Amino acid sequence: MKPKEHFHGSDLEKIERTYNIKKEDIIQFSANVNPLGISFALRKTLAEHIDAISTYPDREYTSLRRCIARYANTDPRNIVVGNGSTELISLFIRITHPDKALIVGPTYSEYEREVAMGGGRSHYFSLTEASEFCLDTAALTEELSRDVDLLILCNPNNPTSSVIRHAQMREILDYCKRRSITVLVDETYVEFTEDVEDVTAIPLTEYYNNIVILRGISKFFAAPGLRLGYAVCGSRDLLQKIEQCKNPWTINSLAAIAGEIMFTDDEYIRQTRELISGERRRILAALEASPAFQPYQPHANFVLVKILKENLTSSDVFEAAIRRNLMIRDCSTFPFLNDKYFRFCFMLPEQNDALMKVLGELAG
Repeated sequence: MKPKEHFHGSDLEKIERTYNIKKEDIIQFSANVNPLGISFALRKTLAEHIDAISTYPDREYTSLRRCIARYANTDPRNIVVGNGSTELISLFIRITHPDKALIVGPTYSEYEREVAMGGGRSHYFSLTEASEFCLDTAALTEELSRDVDLLILCNPNNPTSSVIRHAQMREILDYCKRRSITVLVDETYVEFTEDVEDVTAIPLTEYYNNIVILRGISKFFAAPGLRLGYAVCGSRDLLQKIEQCKNPWTINSLAAIAGEIMFTDDEYIRQTRELISGERRRILAALEASPAFQPYQPHANFVLVKILKENLTSSDVFEAAIRRNLMIRDCSTFPFLNDKYFRFCFMLPEQNDALMKVLGELAG
């Protein structure tokens, strides 16, 4: 059966019904979640804190924010926490009321949705295949010369896995500062990069007050169900407005405690980075050796692949993989991509081998 719709990483029930596969048996190469599962320390100790739900959490989340500050190497006063980064995107849009946002794409669709819900308009700046989906700063600033008041960047970007480094980000921020443009940077995947310090824009919040950085625990810490996100910003005025507008106790007591445990689990963080780094190199080399596929240099925990083989589409790849209980992401619904592109994340070595076997069979 050909799928009648495109499936997101969270659409396991739909997959279950469509393909008669138990959702528990599906290996999710489409969700971009850490294959190690939740933090080792969290798994051992969270149950010991169950009594925390009998009291309200601290309205200021002081201990959690201090823990995040140590982890992200910033000032606790620069941090606001929320019920996942999605809530913080929504809050930020509601407060700033952008009339026109420029979104660098192809990317996550939630940005455009939130801007629209806030009464604004979104336009896209296209990353091009010719530049291997790396950002052209000069071309971007040309687009920003119009009536844009918000620039939205995902860094590393989903689905291209490309990055913007410090020097380039500073150029963008300098230009936007002169134009009174606020820059929203989603760093959901930054912890998976080889050189986090050269990619994260958090240090730049000490020098720029026109940047807001979003992070969460859904992907790197494999805990999307806890709904814990945080924003880092150097503008005290904006942070104060966000705090005033957001609901109190948006994070429950267990999620707040869990955050403190996860952000200090150094062994888990080390093992995650080693696993992803090794599998990224290995899988990239295998894809580059195939005449049927063209991978683009990945910096996050996933890779965007172009199909070079004639008469083979992303839907065909999805079909072949899901028949083996392996779920990849058909990227034909992303802006500026088509049915020759798919994306998958790096899982455990044996799981990656299973997917590479399917791709090898499709390559012929």
